[in-house]
Amino acid sequence: QVQLVESGGGLVQAGGSLRLSCAASGRTFSRYAMGWFRQAPGLDREFVARISWVDDSTDYANSVKGRFTISRDNAKNTVYLQMNSLKPEDTAVYYCAASRIATYVSSTYNYWGQGTQVTVSA
Repeated sequence: QVQLVESGGGLVQAGGSLRLSCAASGRTFSRYAMGWFRQAPGLDREFVARISWVDDSTDYANSVKGRFTISRDNAKNTVYLQMNSLKPEDTAVYYCAASRIATYVSSTYNYWGQGTQVTVSA
């Protein structure tokens, strides 16, 4: 079992930055791929970024590539999402998730956090 708790969301002006954190419980955090997803009102949940547990390789949605960075600290059981140059269209609830395999597909992730709201004002 893995329990995930996100933090770091908030209100920021366009062009600003936020860093989201996701703290995981459980001794096997280092053996899980971690992903960030987001869901805006009225829209489906969408993939944002993921990081492999095998080699820490990363991948991003085209909409955030070059602006967002995912990283993990296995000693702290924490995964991060650094978000720079934020845009109003980044406004959403952001969720972290854990999976045995690093994919873009939300249904392959077994464990989810409760989400944290990110609001970017114009």
